[in-house]
Amino acid sequence: MDQQTREFLDNLHSTNPDQRYTAFQHVIAVTQQRVDWSYHVWDELITMLRNGDNHQRSIAAQVLSNLAKSDPEKRMLQDMDDIIIVTKDVKFVTARHSLQSLWKIAIASKELQEKVLDILSKRFSECVVEKNATLIRYDILEVFKKTYDVVGDEKIKELSLALIEKEQDPKYRKKYSGLWKGAFKSAGKI
Repeated sequence: MDQQTREFLDNLHSTNPDQRYTAFQHVIAVTQQRVDWSYHVWDELITMLRNGDNHQRSIAAQVLSNLAKSDPEKRMLQDMDDIIIVTKDVKFVTARHSLQSLWKIAIASKELQEKVLDILSKRFSECVVEKNATLIRYDILEVFKKTYDVVGDEKIKELSLALIEKEQDPKYRKKYSGLWKGAFKSAGKI
């Protein structure tokens, strides 16, 4: 890891919001590709997930999601539970950013894809009692769509359709279907 990236990683802990955001943008950009230093920061990011403030929890979840592609030891299979906890954070913005990044984990391997799809399928049903259930459901379906766009697994499309059909409110069913409009039309589903 170069010195500049190490400094940006250190600045993820900054209490200065501008400095922290600049660092976050840099780290996210660098981790769009595989990196060879993921394990040099992995435990530090897990600690941020567990003990950081809401900004740090969100940052850690998003950076770890990006690092899933740089995880040959498959640590994410065990550590993903820590990220999932943050997707239910008391600060909804933190929870939402964390949830929206899960597609990057799902595309890293078939094992992770299955784990993300399983967890989020259950969450889709369970979140109905939560304050922001419709946004959570939308985000879950968006994670599925982004995953599908990369891996092209038809099972993801069918799972999404099945979840959309569970929605009782026609207004929200239509909104959720909008994410998949082209994909479902081509399959003759909508």
